Amino acid sequence: MPAIDIRSPLPGPKAQAILKRRDAAVSSASYRSTPVVAAKASGARVVDVDGNTFLDFTAGIGTVNVGHAPAEVVDAIRNQAEDLIHLCAIVGTYEPYIALAEKLNSLAPISGPKKTFLSNSGAEAVETAIKMARTYTGRPAVLTYEGAYHGRTLLTMSLTSKYALFKKGFGPFAPEIYRVPYPYTYRCPQCRHTGTCNLTCFEDLERALITQIDPSAVAAIIIEPVQGEGGFIPAPYEYLRKVRALCDKHGIVMIADEVQAGFCRTGRWFSIEHSGVEPDLVVMAKSLAAGMPLAAVTGKAEIVDAPHLGGLGSTFGGNPVACMAALKSIEVMERDNLNQRAEQIGEITLAHFRRWQERYPAIGDVRGLGAMTAIEFIKGHDDRTPNTDIPLQVVNEGYKRGLLLIRAGLYSNCVRTLVPLVITDDELEEGLGVLEEAIGVVSASQNG
Repeated sequence: MPAIDIRSPLPGPKAQAILKRRDAAVSSASYRSTPVVAAKASGARVVDVDGNTFLDFTAGIGTVNVGHAPAEVVDAIRNQAEDLIHLCAIVGTYEPYIALAEKLNSLAPISGPKKTFLSNSGAEAVETAIKMARTYTGRPAVLTYEGAYHGRTLLTMSLTSKYALFKKGFGPFAPEIYRVPYPYTYRCPQCRHTGTCNLTCFEDLERALITQIDPSAVAAIIIEPVQGEGGFIPAPYEYLRKVRALCDKHGIVMIADEVQAGFCRTGRWFSIEHSGVEPDLVVMAKSLAAGMPLAAVTGKAEIVDAPHLGGLGSTFGGNPVACMAALKSIEVMERDNLNQRAEQIGEITLAHFRRWQERYPAIGDVRGLGAMTAIEFIKGHDDRTPNTDIPLQVVNEGYKRGLLLIRAGLYSNCVRTLVPLVITDDELEEGLGVLEEAIGVVSASQNG
C-alpha cells in the first residue's frame, strides 16, 4: 500500500487558512520550502492538517535521522518532563547532562581525554568552538570555505558563504575571517574536466597563509567534511588529511562542523571518520536529539577547558528533556545500526540518480556520502551554467505529488535528499519514483 495519500487539493482548505495566518503573523523573511502544514508525523511520513500523507525526504533538514516521533524517544521526553523540565546548567547539575557528555566523549573520533559543552543550536555550538579555539591558541583568525554554512548569528554568518541568501543587508560582519576555495571537483577550474580532485585547492589554502594571514595568527580552520547547504559536497579524504597535517604544523585547531552530516547520516557517527582524520573539535546538533533543540561541541579536553571560568554558558543548552531525547536517540541508532542503513539508502538512491543523469541532460552531477545525497542541475550537457529554475520547480512538483523536498547549493541549483534513516525500502522507492516523475515533468516543460 502506498505511503503517500493525497485526499484534497494542495494545499487543502485547513492548510490554506493557517498559511494565511502565517503570512499575517510571521516575519516574511522566514522562508518555507513547501506549503505543507503538518499536524503529525511518524517515521518517514508527515500528515497535514487536511489529512494528506506525505513522504518526507528532508528529515527536518537532517534533524530526525531516527524518524519522526519515535515512540522510545517520545517516552523518554515524557518521563523526563514529569521529573525535571528545566533547571539551567549554570544554576546546578543534573544527571542527563553528564550522561550525554560522557556518551558524546565516547563517540567523538578524537584520541585522548575529551570533554563536551552543550548548547541550543548548531550556530551557537560553532560560536562556542571558535571561542575555545581562540582562547586555547591566543590567536584571532579563522579560516573558512567558499560554499560553507555555519549558522545565522553574526559570527557564524561571517563564516558562512552564499551572500545573497544568508548575508545581504546584515553587515558589517565579524573581522578576522578568511575564506578559501572548497574542494568542489565538479566546478573546480583545474579538475572539472577530469572528475578527479588533484588537490590544487589545497594549494589555495597554503597560499592564503602567505597572501591573507600569517599562520601564527590563525586560531582555527573550520570545515564541513561534507558541505551541507553548499550542495552535499564530500571533501576528498586526502584533502582532509592535508588540512590535518597543516593544522599540526602550525598549531591551528581543526574544527569539523558535523551539524548536518553527523549521527549516522553518512554511514558513520561523523562524516570525517570516513577519512580517518581526527579533528580537535567536533560540532554537532540537528539529529543529536531527534528534533529537540540541542547542540554540542566535543573535543580535546585542553581545548574545551581553555575558556575562563564562566566564559561559556547557556540558559537552555543541555536542557534535561533534550538530553534524555538525545541519549535515547543515540541508543536507537546504535541498536538498529543506522550507520549500515544509511549506507544502504545511499547506494539505492545514488543508483537511481546515476540512471537519471543519463536520461536528463539538465542533471549535471550526482553525489553524496551515505544517505546524504544531491542532484545538481545545469543548463545542459555542454553547459554547466547552474540551473536555478529546475530545483525550485522540482520541489513544487514533488509537493503536489506528496513528496517533501528541499534545495541546496551555492547557486540553489541542487535538490538534496535527507530521508529519515528508518525509512523502509518500499517508502524509499516510492519517494524516488515521485522525485523522478517531478524531474521528468519539469524537464519536459523546460525543453518544450
